[in-house]
Amino acid sequence: MHVVATAGHVDHGKSTLVRALTGMEPDRLDEERRRGLTIELGYAWTALPSGERLAFVDVPGHERFLATMLAGVGPVPAVMFVVAADEGWMPQSEEHLVALEALGVRHCLLVVTRSDLAGPAAAVEQAGARLDAAGIGGVEAVTVSGRTGQGLPELRQALDRLVAGLPRPDPAAEVRLWIDRAFSVTGSGTVITGTLPAGTVSVGDELLLAGEPVRVRGLESLKEPRDTVSGVARVAVNLRGHDVPDRGQALVTPGGWTYTDLIDVRVSLVGALRHESAGLPRRLTVHVGSAAVAAEARRLGGRVVRLRLTRPVPLHLGDVLLLRDPGRDRSEVRVLAGASVLDVRPPALGRRGAAGRRAALLETAPLETAPLETALQGGDLPETAAPGTAYALRLHRLLRAADLRAMGVPPDVPGTSGEWYADPDHWKELGRRLAEEARRYAAGHPLEPAMPVEAARHRLGLPDRRLVTSLVRPPLALHGGRIVAGPAGLPEPVARAVERLRRDLAARPFQAPDAGRLAELGLGPRELAAAERAGSLLRVAEGIVLLPGADARAAAVLSRLPQPFTVSQARHALGTTRRVVVPLLEHLDRAGLTERLDEVHRRCRPPARGR
Repeated sequence: MHVVATAGHVDHGKSTLVRALTGMEPDRLDEERRRGLTIELGYAWTALPSGERLAFVDVPGHERFLATMLAGVGPVPAVMFVVAADEGWMPQSEEHLVALEALGVRHCLLVVTRSDLAGPAAAVEQAGARLDAAGIGGVEAVTVSGRTGQGLPELRQALDRLVAGLPRPDPAAEVRLWIDRAFSVTGSGTVITGTLPAGTVSVGDELLLAGEPVRVRGLESLKEPRDTVSGVARVAVNLRGHDVPDRGQALVTPGGWTYTDLIDVRVSLVGALRHESAGLPRRLTVHVGSAAVAAEARRLGGRVVRLRLTRPVPLHLGDVLLLRDPGRDRSEVRVLAGASVLDVRPPALGRRGAAGRRAALLETAPLETAPLETALQGGDLPETAAPGTAYALRLHRLLRAADLRAMGVPPDVPGTSGEWYADPDHWKELGRRLAEEARRYAAGHPLEPAMPVEAARHRLGLPDRRLVTSLVRPPLALHGGRIVAGPAGLPEPVARAVERLRRDLAARPFQAPDAGRLAELGLGPRELAAAERAGSLLRVAEGIVLLPGADARAAAVLSRLPQPFTVSQARHALGTTRRVVVPLLEHLDRAGLTERLDEVHRRCRPPARGR
């Protein structure tokens, strides 16, 4: 299925055109039919010549119903822009065009109606010029008469071409279904409707509505009962466990979105304001999907603005918002700008100059290929780039995988440390600081020079002690929950022997030296015990020594094997011998990094929650 919204001035024939194409009545209220104008959103659908099914969201053209129009266009990837041949370009034509420009909609078909009442050439030329000036160039134009049916076959063919060029949505994407209607049905309970741009909803799914869990009791799409619906689609959802919600709330995948009332955005002025330097008013209305939320704006620098919303909404990095001035006179275009979401978890701005530094960071952080949902809604970031994992880490330095997913940039590579991901430059700087802190601690505690991991965590301001242990690199070593700053304190011959052993293990870190090599290096039982106490070596078992941290690195290698695994599979993965791998696995069992399932199989243990 494809979904297209209508746009254009009031009484230019949008609903008549939809009725002629579908044979259905999009105006659903008696008042709408009596007055001849659309007040609420209307829906109808048809089959195109190709066999593709196309649903229309018929939006109101009257300026008093602009918010309703935005609720219809917001979640939809394409628009059929309607202009009457006998009236041409009108005030609401401009208002709707500016809204499309702000939302970044680029998939558009121009339809000039009432071609039986006036020659359509002037209206085609005028509307085409306005669309081109708004950055929606190369739009196909079709002339029709909804009353006589002239041009309708050509319009159907043009709609086929329009939907053929739309991006294909990802059925596995996180669900965000903006509610445009909600009502109660006797015997069924709460029903909501909306346009599903991507993702999949199935009967029995548990989703979130206003942060509360709800269960999908039933589904319909185009009046047909369904077990599963994937975007793009018009869908009605029967919910269990929730009262009738308001328009503008959203049904979302748990953990798939960040609910936030504070965001940093990049603003792009539109319409007549495009070439002006005027700033935004302090109080705005923010439109996203079918939501209209009051907000206060604070300019941080350049085009970067911080918005404080009056209620949280589910957002991703790269989402496109529309900013409207509710205080403007109705005779003026009230849509001011589009805004691309740059951060959904911005930090507090305290010190002098913090706003400017924040704006500079947001303007220079790396952008990546636009995600599908941004492409569907025509994101307005430069060169269609959008925030990705590297961008989010540049802003926040350290994030869990769950945080990245909720921001809309789920990582597809292993984490820096378990579930944690780090900005590479920040991670390198943390390693440097850890070495410095360990040396400083040793100098200040000569009788106990090894620094506790927890003390290092506090010194570095890290949220998880596992991040500290992952940062330990030679010449640092980890021993008994403490960080040792190299082999300091060892007798000179032992320190030299340990350094030669370190070189031996550099290429094959799990190939522990045999007794002959240890004797050759001058590392007997007493020397090995001293090196172990200093944290310079890890004694896995009697006669089996590796470098500090080798057990954690071995567990990381084994975690990438199909689970569970055998001793033989572990030996091959670690590139060592059975002499080493058997006591090493027993050591990992004792350390809680692996667990034995039976006489043959082991598996890696998942990280403990809350650590």
